Amino acid sequence: MDAELEQTLTAIGPRLRSLRRDRGMTLEALSAATGISVSGLSRIESGKRRPTLELLIPLARAHRVALDQLIAAPATGDPRVHLTPRRHRHGSVLVPLTRYPGRLQVFKQVIAPRPRRFVTHAGYEWLFVLAGELLLVLGERELTLRPGEVAEFDTAEPHWFGPSGDRAVEILHIFGPQGEKAQVRARPAGLRNHRGD
Repeated sequence: MDAELEQTLTAIGPRLRSLRRDRGMTLEALSAATGISVSGLSRIESGKRRPTLELLIPLARAHRVALDQLIAAPATGDPRVHLTPRRHRHGSVLVPLTRYPGRLQVFKQVIAPRPRRFVTHAGYEWLFVLAGELLLVLGERELTLRPGEVAEFDTAEPHWFGPSGDRAVEILHIFGPQGEKAQVRARPAGLRNHRGD
């Protein structure tokens, strides 16, 4: 085994221990979440047991991190993120900017005019308008957001958003589980129709 691979494998245990402690998890709680015995987890964290893929996948899920982040995979030499746009009916385009399931998800969206269809689900959304005008409907309230304006809301409330007129709108869209809200340092108070001047 080459030295670089040995170093990568040796660093996994301490990284797992640090990750678990940062999240305030006990070995018992992590064992319940992953199905890996407490003694097995302890041996992995102390470096006495080599983590296999079958062990790392449930650990990555439990900690809600990507597998390559968990093992600190070396860079491939190409720093570019290769984005794959998803085209939807009505001409809308969604470009995922993150790849970490279960954590905050970031998308760039170009939304073409579309019919209103209210939805509710668990989570929290944050919308930043890049170009065009976005109509956000939260229950009975209708708000128009222009470039540079931000809205954030709990997705348990019935909601819909799309272009305010007959032209597409371009937004950054952040979605996360409840409690993982985007931290915005400066924004208009509340969800008012505000230009942010």
